[in-house]
Amino acid sequence: MDKEVNFNSDIDIDFSNREEILSKLRHIPAGIIRDNKLVKHNTGVYFTPIPTDPMVGCASLDHKVAEERGYFKLDFLNVSLYNKVNSPQHLDELLSQEPPWNRLNDSTFFSQLIHIGNHWDTMKKMPEPINSIPRLAMFLGIIRPAKRYLIGKTWKEVSERIWVIEEDGYQFKKSHAIAYAHLVVVNMNLINSTNESN
Repeated sequence: MDKEVNFNSDIDIDFSNREEILSKLRHIPAGIIRDNKLVKHNTGVYFTPIPTDPMVGCASLDHKVAEERGYFKLDFLNVSLYNKVNSPQHLDELLSQEPPWNRLNDSTFFSQLIHIGNHWDTMKKMPEPINSIPRLAMFLGIIRPAKRYLIGKTWKEVSERIWVIEEDGYQFKKSHAIAYAHLVVVNMNLINSTNESN
């Protein structure tokens, strides 16, 4: 007899307009228990049958309980930055360009960046520059509560602990941080190209 395997995943998919996509797909919004009350999860959806609460209009199980029972949730995220990307080819061009890493030292430029714009003070505490996607991904990890103790350390020191799972506090998985770092690079190149064309 085959042993049952519980599939544990955390998959996020970014859209410029998640509602437009979801309006075309049969789905069930995920549920989450907040303050002992079932509410709709902000981003999670199921594309397979799951018990639902018709009064709330979502899955009747908290998303963590549903995962333990083998239900597969996807997170559909709104990322309005994609509204500035004209086509898949344009996205490829933005990703293939070396971003202006030196502009991260400009607080005005930095403050415009998705995911990191509010963390200028933290960036200034780092003893070495952010000048690559791996370093940017590690920085995205550092600004999460479970990894704040790494602020001010060298990238070599950070690299030794950043992806180790901590017992307490929210932290990024490496795969998420790398994906978010690429989105920040797209944002950097979009801002830079707009500035150059003005």
